[in-house]
Amino acid sequence: MGQAPSSTAESNGREIDLGLSSPVIIGGGESTDPGNSDTVRDRDHTDDLPDECLAHVFQYLGAGDRKRCSLVCKRWLFVDGQNRHRLSLDARDEIFPHLASMFDRFDSVTKLALRCDRKSVSLSDEALVVISVRCSNLTRVKLRGCREITDLGMVEFAKNCGNLKKLSVGSCNFGAKGVNAMVEHCKVLEELSVKRLRGIHEAPELICSSSSLRSICLKELVNGQVFEPLVANTRTLKTLKIIRCLGDWDKVLKTIGEGDSSLSEIHLERLQVSDFGLCSISKCSKVETLHLVKTPECSNYGLIDVAERCKLLRKLHIDGWRTNRIGDEGLIAVAKHCLNLQELVLIGVNATHMSLAAIASNCEKLERLALCGSVTIGDTEIACIAKKCGALRKFCIKGCPVSDLGIEALAVGCPNLVKLKVRKCKVVTGEVGDWLRERRRTLVVCMDGDVSEATVAVDGEVETAVREPRVGQADGGGVPEVVSSNGGGSRLAMIRSKLGFLGGRNLVTCTFRRWSSHNDNDCNQFRSIDALFSIIDHQVRNKIQSFREVNPTRSSEMMQQWVR
Repeated sequence: MGQAPSSTAESNGREIDLGLSSPVIIGGGESTDPGNSDTVRDRDHTDDLPDECLAHVFQYLGAGDRKRCSLVCKRWLFVDGQNRHRLSLDARDEIFPHLASMFDRFDSVTKLALRCDRKSVSLSDEALVVISVRCSNLTRVKLRGCREITDLGMVEFAKNCGNLKKLSVGSCNFGAKGVNAMVEHCKVLEELSVKRLRGIHEAPELICSSSSLRSICLKELVNGQVFEPLVANTRTLKTLKIIRCLGDWDKVLKTIGEGDSSLSEIHLERLQVSDFGLCSISKCSKVETLHLVKTPECSNYGLIDVAERCKLLRKLHIDGWRTNRIGDEGLIAVAKHCLNLQELVLIGVNATHMSLAAIASNCEKLERLALCGSVTIGDTEIACIAKKCGALRKFCIKGCPVSDLGIEALAVGCPNLVKLKVRKCKVVTGEVGDWLRERRRTLVVCMDGDVSEATVAVDGEVETAVREPRVGQADGGGVPEVVSSNGGGSRLAMIRSKLGFLGGRNLVTCTFRRWSSHNDNDCNQFRSIDALFSIIDHQVRNKIQSFREVNPTRSSEMMQQWVR
């Protein structure tokens, strides 16, 4: 890139070209002498790359690096602008004079986010119209804190952006008229998310139905009932989420139940919903996923109606908020009628051996189970699950009076279990975790005390890595260095050689970086080479097994490399 040839001489006399520039090839097929400055011209080898290849390289860069690359030359600036499909702007009013030139450069944007903080004046209707004219191919738009945009601006925006598929708005001031314009003019709109939309607080106008919407999410609305025609009459609607919205929602759910609904997923959180609303939901026989989170007026009676009619239910999440209104009676109905259940999450629900035994026996497809904050779930219940849940793959126990005895039952039960998480169970000790890991080496066990979790990406999938307490750290922050005079250097060399094949997988750093305890004494505690190797070996095996379900081929290859 405009640099002179750079080379270094090795001990054997060979020369290696380290630059991107090279001498020009003369017609006879011979290159000019590199040392002759009169005949050497600098040449940018990236000129040989097509624009498509250069754009593909840019996609692997972060936002900051991509901005810096666009300043290298005019061609890179052009290629970056033509292939930038996602753009996020600080939507303050000060950028309005620059919008035209900005979108002259980024004229291929299909995903746009406009965000403005509370203390600033946001872009107005005029700016929104300019954006809609310049970016007529927008498919996804997110508006946050754009308080100067009114219904008039949204109407014009909707007319110019007919290809929009996803709209998310939050903390804006326009009302029902603006939302109706989006629904009317965006014929392919599939996802709509509305949060804290202040313009509908006192709006008498209702939101009309859509012919294309598949997902609706309503959050923290004061007068969210104006969306009743939209959620009740949209025949294509598959997912409905209503979260922390004020008012009585039983009537809205009744209207949904009376229609020909295609809903397959319903999420209700912190709403004024009673058993009457659940009875209405039960009429939606195609529901496969149901979340009831902190709805204190719902009880066993409503859950029984849902279980008896929604026999396709695969995922059920219940946060009882410790009101004791949902318990064994409702769960037994679920076990009896929902035989396709694959995922069950119970938070603050005081289930006993009676209902858990029924679920374990009847729901043979149950793969994921979480039991949290229940004072009635103890060793007996865990032993029952271990004995009867043959298909269970992931199991979470949190805040329950379970002891080591209950955890030990999992050593011989649940043959398909790949991950166990035990949190805030005060009677459970760390020793039982180590014992269970030794008995089931393919099982990933996460417990309180000596481990903490870190989220990492492996092959594009989010995974959980495990960190141990620190035993001493090298200057580079990588694998710990332990000085030993008993021949441990060879053992550490073996560890490093094994870790070599993991180096490029974003796995080593987060898995083996030691974190120091708040207790200063812990920082000076060292372990033997054998103990250190055992810890590392155990954590690597756990990590590799943790994504076997996502990528079995890669997991198998990595395990073979490790055990060699």
